[in-house]
Amino acid sequence: MKKILALVLCTVLTGGILLTGCGSSEKKDTAKETTVKADETTKTSDGSANDKIWIIATDTVFKPFEYTNEKNEFVGIDVDLLAAIAEDQGFKYELQSLGWDASVAAVQAGQADGLIAGATIKQERIDSGWIFSDGYYNASQTFVVGEGSDIKSFEDLKGKNVAVKNGTAGADFANSLKEQYGFTVTVFDDSPTMYQDVILGNSAACVEDSPIMKASIKEGGLKLMIPEGMESEGAPYGFAIMNKDKQELLDKFNAGLANIKANGKYDEIINKYLK
Repeated sequence: MKKILALVLCTVLTGGILLTGCGSSEKKDTAKETTVKADETTKTSDGSANDKIWIIATDTVFKPFEYTNEKNEFVGIDVDLLAAIAEDQGFKYELQSLGWDASVAAVQAGQADGLIAGATIKQERIDSGWIFSDGYYNASQTFVVGEGSDIKSFEDLKGKNVAVKNGTAGADFANSLKEQYGFTVTVFDDSPTMYQDVILGNSAACVEDSPIMKASIKEGGLKLMIPEGMESEGAPYGFAIMNKDKQELLDKFNAGLANIKANGKYDEIINKYLK
């Protein structure tokens, strides 16, 4: 069987965090591109050439699902899962690291075919036109506080501010509790800026997906901690398209996901980043 390589183009946008003011950020407008080219044309099941290259959008920093490592390589669970699925299914793609809001907009506008960025499968998104794959990872959302904080329950947030990332399940979780517990919410565009807002003391807490927060604290040495008992029930992440014309890509993702779960590759990838 011929070896099938996926073509991967990762455009990594790096952002610098400005540590003055209320969690403001300053992003570089330079971008690094990493390209891995296939050494042969992908073949379809009937032996005909398939030159289709799918454009897939993702976030810039959502560790451990997508991020830049110490070697300046764009890596993560989503990155590796997509590569394994593409190899299994024999399709080529370009992975474009655009940031969360820009990725969603690109897929909605037809500038990208699909999105993989730790996107929680939820009814609100389905109702607005998102078409999800089978779930590929189940994650809860958790409140996160500064190191040494005396906040240990939702009641302790009364009169304080909570930072969230725009359009995420974490933001939904915080908004569902703010009236009951009497706190306010401030919205940010990315996770690192949100974390800094808490570290600087501008917000008493932030809300993030639990695996991302655990990895960020462990590997990034962030002065943050996760209180017990302040997490959601959890929901699965899914790959998403927003146009029924892209159903072929979604079907390939689902088929490949099932195969790599069966052959052990899925567990290998998960354990690489979370164990």
